[in-house]
Amino acid sequence: MKTENEFTVIGRAMATVAGFDRVYRTLEQQVVLRGQAKSTFENYIHRIAQVSLHFNRLPEEISPEELNEFLASLAVSAISPSRSAFKHSVYGLRYYYRYVGLPDRAIKLPSLKKDAKLPSIFNKSELRLLFKAPTLLKHRVLLMLIYSAGLRSSEVINLKISDVDFERRSIHIRRSKYNKDRMVPLSEYMIVGLKKYLTLERPLTWLFNGKWKQSEHPDSSGTLGSPYSAKAISWVMREAVKAAGIDKDVTVHTLRHSYATHLIEDGLNIVTVKDLLGHSKIETTMIYLHIAQCPLVKAHSPLDTLYPEACKAK
Repeated sequence: MKTENEFTVIGRAMATVAGFDRVYRTLEQQVVLRGQAKSTFENYIHRIAQVSLHFNRLPEEISPEELNEFLASLAVSAISPSRSAFKHSVYGLRYYYRYVGLPDRAIKLPSLKKDAKLPSIFNKSELRLLFKAPTLLKHRVLLMLIYSAGLRSSEVINLKISDVDFERRSIHIRRSKYNKDRMVPLSEYMIVGLKKYLTLERPLTWLFNGKWKQSEHPDSSGTLGSPYSAKAISWVMREAVKAAGIDKDVTVHTLRHSYATHLIEDGLNIVTVKDLLGHSKIETTMIYLHIAQCPLVKAHSPLDTLYPEACKAK
């Protein structure tokens, strides 16, 4: 949901920058046609509106020199170490130039140096406290499912009841990031909680329903009601962390980081973890090798493990 400020920025751009309303509609159509996340569009169009308002013209009418000076001022003035305003402006402009047929302009934008900071994770004791903290069964099941399957917020929001296959012990994640489907294992322990939740809460269509009325008609996709929102999930997470007394800088995504790290510590190979997470590049997954605490294996000859019985006999 857009904030009042976002409505103001985009509304001002539409009212004062010639051609911005046309650009808005064109980009919105591209998102629908390509099946991309609406949240991505909303974030990018907000940044594009800010740039357009600053220069009072569309990005393709701004010279590279002017644009680099503007971006440099953002990079220097940003308070956050992640320089989020700068980064999202660059991402938004790259997105814009590709869709208006100016890929050369996108390539010439400053490259972004990735943050070297390692993500925070929960230890297993903290997870047990976290999952006990919510008073509502729905909230406990929600958080446990995110961790148990390594889900992104957008993925758990879009899960339908039909995506959970209890017999095959699997969850079908549809059209996630990079517009890819994937299957992940459904925890045996999770099955018990999910079945109890489905029996008591009786959600409709979506595994986790948002607010809906008895008289509500099916939406444009033919499903009844609306899914849970990312904002609601974040609230559930914050309240659970507070109730559990966990003093760490964490978000919902920390559950996914913890899932990947714990799988590696449990001995799962990095390639399989990559596939379970839905990463496009192995380099993205390899960050968890720097966090996982795996037991050291004493240096040895592989011949000894080829004939272990002979070694034990000695």
